[in-house]
Amino acid sequence: MTLDRNELILHPTKDGSFTFFSSEFNEAFHSNYGAKQESYQKFVIPTQVQQVAKQGQVRILDVCYGLGYNTAAALEVIWQKNPHCLVEVIGLEINPEVPKAAVNQDIFNGWNDEYIKILTALAFKHNYQSDRLQAKLLIGDARKTIQKVRESGFLADAIFLDPFSHPQCPQLWTIEFIQNLILCLHENGLLATYSCAASVRTALVNAGLVIGSTTPVGRRTPGTIAAYPKHREKEIIDTYPLSPAEIEHLQTRAAVPYRDPQLSDTAEIIVMRRQKEQQASALEITSQWKKRWN
Repeated sequence: MTLDRNELILHPTKDGSFTFFSSEFNEAFHSNYGAKQESYQKFVIPTQVQQVAKQGQVRILDVCYGLGYNTAAALEVIWQKNPHCLVEVIGLEINPEVPKAAVNQDIFNGWNDEYIKILTALAFKHNYQSDRLQAKLLIGDARKTIQKVRESGFLADAIFLDPFSHPQCPQLWTIEFIQNLILCLHENGLLATYSCAASVRTALVNAGLVIGSTTPVGRRTPGTIAAYPKHREKEIIDTYPLSPAEIEHLQTRAAVPYRDPQLSDTAEIIVMRRQKEQQASALEITSQWKKRWN
C-alpha cells in the first residue's frame, strides 16, 4: 500500500520519547537516538540559552518547529535557571498538522503541565502569552515567513535551524534563505543546526558567520554552531574547532552551496542548479577528499 505523502507515522526513539516519520520527506523528524535528547544536545545546550537566561530575557527563533521539542526543551532549561526569565519565541512551520498530531498523540505526556499547555496553544491557536512567555507559530513556507520576522525587528539570542536534510529540503539550506535568517540573529547570538554538510557550512560562512563543530548526537557526524565573529570568533574557534578534515571538506565540490535567488524555486530546480554548478567547479572532487580521510 502506498503511504499518503502527508502521513505522519509515530516512531519511538531510544530515550523513550516519540517522533514522527514523514512520508512526504521519507525521513524521521529525529534520529533513533532520542527525540528529546536531541533537542537538548543539538540545539538548547550549544546555543547557551541557560546562560542568557541569567540576564532575564531570551529570544528564540525555532526554524521548522515541527513537534515542538526544541522550544519545549529550551523553555525548560531557561526556567530551571531563572524562573522569572521573560522568553519570546517565534516558530516557523509549514505543516500545521505536525504540532497538532504531536499533541493529539500525547507525545508530551510526562512533561510539566505548563509545557503541555503552551505546546497545545501553539499547535491549535498558534499563539501563547503569559507573564513570562510570548510565543507564536507562523504557518507557511519559511522562505516567506522569515521576511515577516525580519521586518518585525526580531533579533534572536538563539536560532534553531532544524529542517529536513538538505537533499530532501534544499529550500531551507540555500545561501539566500540563510542570509535572510541571520539578519534575525542578535550580534551576540548563536545559531545551531544538526547538519555538518559542507554546502550548509559554506552558506553560513558566506552569510558572514564563523562556524564550529558541535558534539555528535545520535550519529557519527557533528552538528554546526555559528555566530557573528565580532563577539564570538575566539570562543567558537577554541570551544568548537573544526578538524583538519572538516576544513578541507569546505574546499571540495561538496561545499558548493544551494542557491534560490528569488526564494521561490522548487526543490528539484534548486538541486539541479547546484549539480550544474558542481560539474563546472574547479574544486576538488569530494570522493578524493573521502579517500584521503577515510
